[in-house]
Amino acid sequence: MNETTDLINKIIESIQEKKGKNIIVADLNDIEDSICQYFIICQGNSTSQVMAIADFIKDNVQRKTGNKAFGMEGMRNAQWVAMDYGNILVHVFLPETRHFYNLEHLWADAKLTSIPNID
Repeated sequence: MNETTDLINKIIESIQEKKGKNIIVADLNDIEDSICQYFIICQGNSTSQVMAIADFIKDNVQRKTGNKAFGMEGMRNAQWVAMDYGNILVHVFLPETRHFYNLEHLWADAKLTSIPNID
């Protein structure tokens, strides 16, 4: 397993551990001039859950892989938190904000993989 795949898996595990839902991995590798290789998109049901998911991703991924996020934006209002891991961008949304921005549609030419929810 390569480093990128391992990082993706740790991010997904972190989201699932905090009960994040509707996880999508968008593979942007075949899209010219894309800003990264992968988007990981998920949602929490409240601003508190969005913050908890983002904080846990940051701490858990660093502890388990040694990778630190280069940047993290959106924690103030916690409607959309974006985390930059270089070749992977993580987006944690409130459902209504996710619906409004609809990143999956904007990157519809990417290979989209839906990760099953864990209840």
